[in-house]
Amino acid sequence: MIYDTIIVGAGSAGSVLASRLTEQRGKSVLLLEAGPDYKDKDKVPDQIKYGVRPWYESYDPLSHTWGYEAIATPRRPEPFLLPRGKVTGGSSAINGQVWFRGIPEDFDEWEEAGNSGWSYLKVLPYFRQSETDLDFPGDDFHGSQGPIPVRRYGEQDLLPSPKAFLEACVAAGYPRTEDMNHPDSTGVGFYPLNRIDGIRMSTALTYLETARNRLNLTLRSDVLVNRVLLEGEKAVGVEVVSEGNVFKVFSNQIILCGGAINSPQLLMLSGIGPADHLSAMGIEIAVDLPGVGQNLRDHPAIFMHYESKIPHPELVPPLQVGMRYTTPGSEFRNDMQMRPIHIRTEHIPLDYQITEGSVPTGFSIALQKALSKGEIRLKTSDPTKQPVLHYRYLNHPYDLQRMRGAVRLCAEIAAMPEYKSAQMSRMSPSDEILENDECFDHWLFNNVLTQHHSSGTCKMGPESDYLAVVNESCEVHGVENLMVVDASVMPDVVRSNTNATTIMIAEKIADSLSDHRNHPI
Repeated sequence: MIYDTIIVGAGSAGSVLASRLTEQRGKSVLLLEAGPDYKDKDKVPDQIKYGVRPWYESYDPLSHTWGYEAIATPRRPEPFLLPRGKVTGGSSAINGQVWFRGIPEDFDEWEEAGNSGWSYLKVLPYFRQSETDLDFPGDDFHGSQGPIPVRRYGEQDLLPSPKAFLEACVAAGYPRTEDMNHPDSTGVGFYPLNRIDGIRMSTALTYLETARNRLNLTLRSDVLVNRVLLEGEKAVGVEVVSEGNVFKVFSNQIILCGGAINSPQLLMLSGIGPADHLSAMGIEIAVDLPGVGQNLRDHPAIFMHYESKIPHPELVPPLQVGMRYTTPGSEFRNDMQMRPIHIRTEHIPLDYQITEGSVPTGFSIALQKALSKGEIRLKTSDPTKQPVLHYRYLNHPYDLQRMRGAVRLCAEIAAMPEYKSAQMSRMSPSDEILENDECFDHWLFNNVLTQHHSSGTCKMGPESDYLAVVNESCEVHGVENLMVVDASVMPDVVRSNTNATTIMIAEKIADSLSDHRNHPI
């Protein structure tokens, strides 16, 4: 059988595309997922189903992740663990459920870079189409009929540290915002979350759930795609491994939705990428695309460690409130995000000893408009081996400068009178480190980690852009019938968590591929 469309990856983007494209009854879609699929919602494992411990179980050997290791900075060669979802729903099935959109400037910059149709006003309908906002239903900026339900915590739900954070930030002069997804939003407020009654509303439990019984959708899990099959410069199918057997499956349209790591890896394994690198790997060059794997973006994150005497309820999630703000003198609006967080195992340094009777807590601080860029390269031509991931966090001096200021600001906020009720003591960094730039920089480079927002490695842009991999329609330059639709196509990472934007991208592309265009809400 030749399918109309093969989608590689049933994550945040792939599940959306599969759902929307199969709304057309005559269109056959094969959806391939490398991880497991849980057809019965009642059998979804708790670490996937419940969102109270985001990323926590992702560090377990039996977790639903790819097990990636990455290099944060050349100054710290020891790798860190980088969880990315390997299950239907992808990383939307293991994430923190923060339903943040990028700000208008993010998308206007995409369009100004030569990507027509990607301005804020053009993408807003697709954000609205994806969601049902239970707090702001059906106004000009929020949706009321989409698959993803969204809500915010109220004052009565706040834990001591988030409550103190709200009060302290306002006392420090930062504005209070009721809706962090409003285009003019800045300051401190409640996070919009796609978590309802404790359930993580992933794309598997929303988009895919409505589509999985359609006769024109075939979902195959535990299937690894080795490469895209090419005839000249035309994609005709994929080579896959299932239960140890190798198969070739053919289609008139191939859409890669593997995310910012898997999609560029698969392109390179297929002979599409930087010619010199592919030659070094012994891979026959089909299309020389220098930008594949370049432009790796993320939000470099620092975790400040505190201890509290107040127990944290196990079933209450760690992310409730946060603040986005513009660093002093910055030309980039809302270029920093700060939030109190109940620190889990993955954020506690290995040499850190928790005081008996204390609860680990603290803050996450993440630069939202980093100038540093990383890259992805193949380690080998073996599809089962992970690529080499170099993030190069804080490599640009301006990134380092802004992060210094943000961490010092957070220490000041946590020392304000409003925080006394939270009964917290700072453990790291020490006052001595904070007061000495040289020591402080050393500490920052030794502690910087990911905010789990990898993107940009199959950059969207015109052919005149040397690093562009796909055009404004997400079609791979120089290859017929091949598309990439996921966070990798972002020209730059948005100034927010990335899941809502990734889903928006899939909604927009699905609309462009539909025989009967959707009418965004």
